Amino acid sequence: MDRPNDDNRPATDARPPRKEQPGLKLLIDLVPLLVFFTAFRFLGIVQATAVLIVATLAAVVASKLLLGKIDTMLIVTAVLVTVFGGLTYFFDDPRFIKMKPTVVNLLFAGTLGFGLLQGKLFLRSMLGEAFQLTERGWRLLTLRWMFFFACLAVVNEIVWRRFNTPETEYIWVNFKVFGILGLTLVYLALQAPLLRRHAASTTAS
Repeated sequence: MDRPNDDNRPATDARPPRKEQPGLKLLIDLVPLLVFFTAFRFLGIVQATAVLIVATLAAVVASKLLLGKIDTMLIVTAVLVTVFGGLTYFFDDPRFIKMKPTVVNLLFAGTLGFGLLQGKLFLRSMLGEAFQLTERGWRLLTLRWMFFFACLAVVNEIVWRRFNTPETEYIWVNFKVFGILGLTLVYLALQAPLLRRHAASTTAS
């Protein structure tokens, strides 16, 4: 008897998409910051920046291996950490790495604003699987996060310029590692009423 043609068999070995793992993703994002904070305490900011570059690139690899994908924000962060961290290490000048959060947040704010002008909601492309909102809801959420990123850029500039001596730069390091994260989590929680008010399921006609 002829053997059945393998080409006609239904594809049963296709791998199902991996489930979202927000806890693991958050851990991957946080580890480079915690490594940087620890290295700063023992090595100083320039050497800690070199460690941060390695840790961030390792986070990119870990995201691909453990989550099956690399988040766009992680890619942008890795590129800017490598560029500004490399300048910091090469010129032995910590001002570059201190300006990096300013550039990152202005880039995010500018990208969201440009998308709105073009009629595109980049935030929906990134978070559409997590939230179901109306068109107006996505626009309002985009405007709010654009404002937040712009404010973070301004605050970072104020902090690093105010505490820019070897004796006080630990204040900026704490702000970068814990302050920005804390502000982001608080701001995220404050968006809950908007998410409920503009949930697509509650406004469907």
